[in-house]
Amino acid sequence: MRRVVVTLSLLLGLTVLGTVGFHMVVGLNWLESLYQAVITLSTVGSRDVAVDDGDRIFVILYLMLGLGIFTFSAFSFGSWIVSAEFRVLWEKRQMQRRIDQLQGHSIICGQGRTGRTICQYLAERDRPFVVIDHNEERVSQLCQEHGWPFLVGDATDDDALREAGIERATALTTVLATDADNLYVVLSARMLNAKLQIIARAVDEKAIEKLERAGATRVVSPFRSGAMKMARFMLNPSIEDFIEIADTRGNNLELADVQVLPDSPYVGLRLMDIDLRSRGIMVIGIRRKDGERLMPPPGDAVLMAEDSLFVFGSADAVNSVVDGSYGSGMG
Repeated sequence: MRRVVVTLSLLLGLTVLGTVGFHMVVGLNWLESLYQAVITLSTVGSRDVAVDDGDRIFVILYLMLGLGIFTFSAFSFGSWIVSAEFRVLWEKRQMQRRIDQLQGHSIICGQGRTGRTICQYLAERDRPFVVIDHNEERVSQLCQEHGWPFLVGDATDDDALREAGIERATALTTVLATDADNLYVVLSARMLNAKLQIIARAVDEKAIEKLERAGATRVVSPFRSGAMKMARFMLNPSIEDFIEIADTRGNNLELADVQVLPDSPYVGLRLMDIDLRSRGIMVIGIRRKDGERLMPPPGDAVLMAEDSLFVFGSADAVNSVVDGSYGSGMG
């Protein structure tokens, strides 16, 4: 940027010098002097305005000086433009390489207020994710500030989802401006990854059923969720305070959903026989593959592949289970 300012200053200074020179030496009026300075400096052409040797010497010197500075300016501008474009391409390439290395990450479609809140929540818990948003200025400024990986593009486009690594992702959240866009993202994401956990936002209550039929695992209505939470605050304020422990960073407590993988050492064991309690983790519920829920789970409940364990405990202990070989989930 400094080079551009210096180049523009040289061109402006030389134009002023030429205008004053043609006016004082050759005797042209100010407008004619400015015109003669510009066409001479830009090498477009020059009228023969010299009437004596002094005039000719001034025109020769100004033409030589102008030609040199104009050539330098053109080269500077060209190199600046090329370097800027190269830098943008290089940054995009580096970002794509970073995204290509992600495994088991989440994809956040939309970077409005809701999308930013989701990203902050995941970032605080060191969960990998990628942001997709069509607003280049908004998404690049916010994500570069926090060091979040991002893509500038249309989340409803299959190619954008593929670039975000949807085949390797475990979850996707779409919080675009309209229900129609969210519906399209859900359809595309479900076709590209049948096992993907898809959470969609519904602005209109009528869109909830459509999003679920399109393949959304969960559909969240902000208005309904907010109203229900306010009602719970009214009826059970202390319980809500306890539940919110899991939503506050720095309290060393975490609530998570741990998936029991087929190769997990927990498969076939009774709940009382596994080591979670000794590691500071309490299992408060089990959801079977067929949807059956055990809350609270009995100690003799046998764990099976693809069970979901709802666990609560210290953040380090919960994260060690979530990130380990026993399963994957998101607290």
